[in-house]
Amino acid sequence: MGIVNVTPDSFSDGGRFDSAEAGLAHAMKLIGDGANILDIGGESTRPGAEPVSAEDEIARVVPVIEAVHARWHGPISIDTMKPEVARAAIAAGATIWNDVTALGFSPDGPAVAAELGCEVVLMHMLGEPQTMQVEPRYDDVVGEVLGHLSARADTAMAAGVAREKITLDPGIGFGKTVEHNLALIAALDRFAALGFPVLLGASRKRMIRNIDPSAAEATDRLGGSIALALEGARRGAAIVRVHDVRETVQALKVQAAVSAA
Repeated sequence: MGIVNVTPDSFSDGGRFDSAEAGLAHAMKLIGDGANILDIGGESTRPGAEPVSAEDEIARVVPVIEAVHARWHGPISIDTMKPEVARAAIAAGATIWNDVTALGFSPDGPAVAAELGCEVVLMHMLGEPQTMQVEPRYDDVVGEVLGHLSARADTAMAAGVAREKITLDPGIGFGKTVEHNLALIAALDRFAALGFPVLLGASRKRMIRNIDPSAAEATDRLGGSIALALEGARRGAAIVRVHDVRETVQALKVQAAVSAA
């Protein structure tokens, strides 16, 4: 899954692709680099990010989704917590709703997902972006995140979302310390055992800087991002959400070749 941020303030590439033309060009590059899915977002969920209106978010993402869909018929994901943005994005050509609140931002989220008939990614986040990294605490991070995602999947299915349309994401960096993140990645097989595909989004995350302080800037974290993608795939992730598609695809191909030898 290649990341297309059409935002002015994302932690990694905010402002680089915040026009429809730049977003489309970046999306087509990621496809050429080997992305199987594109994840397009118009609201930053980095720690401390300020919310944007649904109208602004729709204005950012819909032109990019329409332009990509006109040129490529692979799966497009809308990265949003707002049902009205998801509705507009699906109408424009997206087929996946990737929600950092696991359809919990709005009471009608699960029902809207069922109505749209799209695939959904349910992610765990402790709190909200503005405050999620202020001393996050768990008694048992793996057990609590597993329980939360299992419950949100049950809620989605009760609203009419088909089980086969649900993917789970433990939410690396969303209300977690580096120790929490490492524990969740090490336990990805337990998430896969719930019977849903698992998505891992650890690309360029701050946890890499916590492990290697020399990786001060997001663009300094390629090595760590690839290491996490490889380990995630080895431990059961079906999808890895990444910024650096070409390098990650190459690493996964080599890993697969070695495993098959």
